[in-house]
Amino acid sequence: MGVRITQRTADKYERLLRYLKQYLAQRGKAEDIPVERMNYKFLDGFNLFLQTAHRCRHNGAVAVMDCLRNFVLYCLRNEWITKNPFRYYKLKDDEVQAKEHLTAHELELLSRKALDHRLARIRDVFVFCCLTGLAFADADHLRREHLSQDDEGRWWIHKPREKTSVMSRIPLLPATLEILRRYEHDEVCVARSRVLPTPSNQKMNAYLNEIAAVCGINKVLTTHVARHTFACMAVEYGMPIDVLAKILGHSNTNMTRHYAKFSETVIGREMEMFGQKLTSAAAE
Repeated sequence: MGVRITQRTADKYERLLRYLKQYLAQRGKAEDIPVERMNYKFLDGFNLFLQTAHRCRHNGAVAVMDCLRNFVLYCLRNEWITKNPFRYYKLKDDEVQAKEHLTAHELELLSRKALDHRLARIRDVFVFCCLTGLAFADADHLRREHLSQDDEGRWWIHKPREKTSVMSRIPLLPATLEILRRYEHDEVCVARSRVLPTPSNQKMNAYLNEIAAVCGINKVLTTHVARHTFACMAVEYGMPIDVLAKILGHSNTNMTRHYAKFSETVIGREMEMFGQKLTSAAAE
């Protein structure tokens, strides 16, 4: 674990195994079947089982089926089977609505709002993620050893992502350094050998809903909103997509574009620049 696959990946395949056993039991079959007996009918039935027995939405079922397909491809590469049951079984995600994110004004409002001790700690973790692009799991596992200072005095986070093990390289802003200093001697942080006072993901999301209500922000705030907020603001203020990918810990920019939704501000700015270039070209 942690060498070739992450704990998150192992958990996904353990879930797949559990669902497959339940599916076979529902069909009244043996607990196990040879891989080569898996066919289109089996796959279609399993997909339906996921969406009914486990109430998976379409994209959730596709994610589980994709794990099964990866296993089948592994079997093919090792020549344990000769036919690919997924050859004609296509998996395609439904288009999803753009993820929620905060505007710069909303983030400023949330950052300055007077909150009680309990909510202020949650707010600080959320703002830290908004200004670094860290996912909740990475913020939760952030330790002193992940922080370093370069020759110019700039502080950095160098941390492999919990999800993919790809290294994130994040320069720290003054506001994020201030948050880290605030919890440098915090009892909870010291006891956990962490630099931020993170609760569980579920508690964090529940508290964020309280904070949104107090701040008058009519959006559903979750830990992942912070990562989207960072990506969207970075693109809006002109950060190159390849630089953003390094900060977010993405192995390619296609993954980054999933987070960096282009706002109307960006579209308007680019169109204005295009118009200026056209005018200059016409005048020559």
